[in-house]
Amino acid sequence: MSTVYSVDVQITAPVYDTEVTDRVVDAVFTLFPNAEIEERPGELVATTHGLEHFSEGLHRQEILDTARGAFFANRRGDTFSFDLNKQAAFEGVINFAVGDPSELGDIHVRVRVDEPDVESFIDHVAPRTEDGKPVDTEE
Repeated sequence: MSTVYSVDVQITAPVYDTEVTDRVVDAVFTLFPNAEIEERPGELVATTHGLEHFSEGLHRQEILDTARGAFFANRRGDTFSFDLNKQAAFEGVINFAVGDPSELGDIHVRVRVDEPDVESFIDHVAPRTEDGKPVDTEE
């Protein structure tokens, strides 16, 4: 039986006067293709209810440990958040932003988990690894 996850994901990204809004929209859609995007003055705000495509990207790029570190480092109660490099997202690459935001600003992602719990959802999106390979904890 598979677990049903109930999550709300909010994605925000600044849009500067020097940028083409459609490119920022494309960057968000590349990493979160199911997101519903709303354009606001100077920013995009998007929502979605899953991270399946994002999780596939983490697996493909083999950065599960990096993702887990970012998720748990910014966990607060039933939420966790992380920032992504906007320039890398334009290219379809997941790159966690650290330190000061880049000159284009970062894509900020906030995930609120209703069911079952934050730890289980993080394990689903970015499973634990051993020797760089995902460990199946449901055996």
